Amino acid sequence: MTERPRLTVIGTGYLGATHAVCMAELGFEVLGLDVEEAKVTSLQSGQVPFYEPGLPELLQKNLDSGRLRFTTSYEEVGAFGDVHFLCVGTPQKKGEYAADMTYVDASFRSLVPHLRDGALVVGKSTVPAGTAERLADELARTATAKDVELAWNPEFLREGFAVEDTLTPDRLVFGIRSERAEALLRAAFGPVIDVPTPVVTCDFATAQLVKVAANAFLATKISFINAMAEVCEATHGDVTKLSEALSYDTRIGGRFLHAGLGFGGGCLPKDIRAFMARAGELGVDQALSFLKEVDAINLRRRARMVDLARESLGGSFAGSRVAVLGAAFKPNSDDIRDSPALDVASAIQSQGAAVVLYDPAAMDNAKRVHPEIGYRESAVEAGRGADIVLHLTEWKEFRTMDPSALSAVVAHKRIVDGRNALDPVLWREAGWTYRALGRP
Repeated sequence: MTERPRLTVIGTGYLGATHAVCMAELGFEVLGLDVEEAKVTSLQSGQVPFYEPGLPELLQKNLDSGRLRFTTSYEEVGAFGDVHFLCVGTPQKKGEYAADMTYVDASFRSLVPHLRDGALVVGKSTVPAGTAERLADELARTATAKDVELAWNPEFLREGFAVEDTLTPDRLVFGIRSERAEALLRAAFGPVIDVPTPVVTCDFATAQLVKVAANAFLATKISFINAMAEVCEATHGDVTKLSEALSYDTRIGGRFLHAGLGFGGGCLPKDIRAFMARAGELGVDQALSFLKEVDAINLRRRARMVDLARESLGGSFAGSRVAVLGAAFKPNSDDIRDSPALDVASAIQSQGAAVVLYDPAAMDNAKRVHPEIGYRESAVEAGRGADIVLHLTEWKEFRTMDPSALSAVVAHKRIVDGRNALDPVLWREAGWTYRALGRP
């Protein structure tokens, strides 16, 4: 083992590109691989193909240093690396809850023939329990190199904070089968461990379960407070005050206890569904049956947002102009996968409204998926002539907006806050009819 192992990253999507750049920032020599030549060309020229604060600057810095480069060649990657991180996607299968393992299997099988003696392959993708064991057995059967091993190191990135989460994570999890694999991982994460960062070493099964269990817990907490929002609407309570009161209980805490439009993105929805699917395959589906309701509550919030907007317009969208603030599934991201904001916007458009949308980062992605929606280059332009404004992604730009900026351009001063992130007193004092999920 070298003092500082040379690292490769297989797959340069959101996880892989971030991991490659940040490991180079920590001082390692890193070679990233992707089978899409256009993506490699983009990264090698200093262009990040998605929005993530702080990443473009670090990419250019580490390209210039010579520590980071990108390729499409598995042969080059195999010859270069001591530790290889698998960072490819595991999307939801079409028409099923289960995770699609096509990309993990393909990248693994493309890499194995090119491994050097003593190499360590490290899975970071979110996978069903049992995947690491299966790949380790395949590695033992098919690798021609000597003393190669597999380990599992799940990722815990938050979009919008991925650089911080990679450089200074709250924990590292190493799923290992040997002391040598642990030593290589500790060498590969040396600067992170020295911060210090807690390291949990465990078996493969536990390492694979950590990520999906964490996401299941977070999704449950979000859906719990959104279920309370449903009850508040029936009782004329205020879910924001309910959440505040709960947050002072140290057993509960206030994080992820913010009612609104619910969760989306490329992780929580598909991960809890894949978790349920795998539990069913293992014969323990009843253990995770509650996640079906977690998912259902989450989707109901989107439908309720549409209903609330329609009610605010007198019962019909026909002939109305609706301004939508937000397209990304969360702020500080351009990710529109399973975006609650776009689901709501599309549903309202289909019911006869003219929807006009603005998002600080996600509009190009939104246009490709929903070309039927109108797009503008600012919140003010989106609001021009609007009969109602919907706040659906809580970008700081929207949270801190002066109501007077929109008052001057809208046709009617109506706003529905889908994220409970605006100040209702401020908007009402400016003459707006303010409504929100779970609030009177």
